Amino acid sequence: MTEYLITFNDEWVPAHTPEELAQKAKSGLAVIDEMRAEGVLIFTNGGLDRSTAVCSAEAVDGKAVITDGPYAETKEHLGGFAVVDVPDDEAARYWAGRLAVALDWPQEVHRFRGPGQRAGAREP
Repeated sequence: MTEYLITFNDEWVPAHTPEELAQKAKSGLAVIDEMRAEGVLIFTNGGLDRSTAVCSAEAVDGKAVITDGPYAETKEHLGGFAVVDVPDDEAARYWAGRLAVALDWPQEVHRFRGPGQRAGAREP
């Protein structure tokens, strides 16, 4: 199995009324429930945008310098994501497509180069 990140940028999401967003959330959660049932979902979260940035951390002379807010000015901000563990690119594309249709905004798929670290897991 291979891990993939399915993500969307906040800027890709058109303006919605609260009612429309509630319907999108319902549709998106239905796909997430399918991912859980198939055993492919590792982790998901949404509701990210520029306002959710807490701080930036940068190494300066070997010490961490923490700055409030985002480090760089950018036009794009992560809006939400799902990390899935599926057999191949085709399966990752399938789930990204399901989310794109359910939410009606674009999704992007990234393949991780190798397995990640699980919470609570320690290297021998």
